[in-house]
Amino acid sequence: MNSKPTSAIDTGPDASADTGTGTGTDTDTSSGTSAASRAKLAADNRRGIIYMSASMALFIANDGLTKYVSATLPTGQLIFLRGVMSILLVLAVAQAFGVLPKIKLAFAPRVLLRALIDATATMLYLASLFHLPIGNATAINLASPLFMIVFAVLFLGEGISLTRALAIGAGFFGVLLVIQPRADGFNAWALVCLFGTLFHAARDLLTRRIPAGIPSILITLSTAIAVTLISGAISVVEGWRAFSALDLLMLGLAAAFLSGGYYFIISCMRAGEMSLIAPFRYSGLLFALLLGYFIWDEVPNALAWSGIALLIGSGLYLLMQNTRN
Repeated sequence: MNSKPTSAIDTGPDASADTGTGTGTDTDTSSGTSAASRAKLAADNRRGIIYMSASMALFIANDGLTKYVSATLPTGQLIFLRGVMSILLVLAVAQAFGVLPKIKLAFAPRVLLRALIDATATMLYLASLFHLPIGNATAINLASPLFMIVFAVLFLGEGISLTRALAIGAGFFGVLLVIQPRADGFNAWALVCLFGTLFHAARDLLTRRIPAGIPSILITLSTAIAVTLISGAISVVEGWRAFSALDLLMLGLAAAFLSGGYYFIISCMRAGEMSLIAPFRYSGLLFALLLGYFIWDEVPNALAWSGIALLIGSGLYLLMQNTRN
């Protein structure tokens, strides 16, 4: 989806028929249409920002519940059970939206590719989340907007200034401070989390290449199916454990939060300017830090706090720069 405003408007062969010269009518029509284009883009950006913030809140709520249940259930089984619930919930929503008859669109080639990338990202991120503080895992995942901007420059032809490049570099340095790669005591799960972040960025970029005619809820369904199938295969290898009614209740809530997060993240990536909307992913960090502190008594160390500050600072700078432009 091209989010840039149209630079020239064709008013049609009859636009100047009543004026003789046509100068006044062409100018007024072009100016009015350009203003309408700018207003639509601004509305798309606002909607994208709201959707991004909502998706982050829902994803963090899902992460918290899933991490809590991971203390008693294997990774594959946990994600499989949550996935089955997500599929049922998304099918119900698709039926309510009246788009279930178009379900074959959920298996279109680009949608399937996106689902595979998203499922890979999900498995990598959750596997690392179960071994990392939720605040640290979330902070590492915040590198996704930086990867997205790099991908937008490489694959969508968006321009980048020196100051913008420096801000992106500062953000990646912040990620290193959170990961703290050192020979003594380095947690390899932080690297797994970073790979998951890379796949998340690729997923978001690919989302913008999916035709607008495919409903977001069907893209959500495709992703839920892919995650469930992969986790099901892993659960066969890991084996199953007995689970309680409370486990199912928490996983059911997690499935509802996850499905809502999927829907909003897909919707926000299909509207507005990616470089403007992406930094609002940082809104999830506050929720993650608070959740980690109150539930698991997790507090980042000084280096991690410095990295988080760099990540947020670079994101806010990029946001302000794009707002001015």
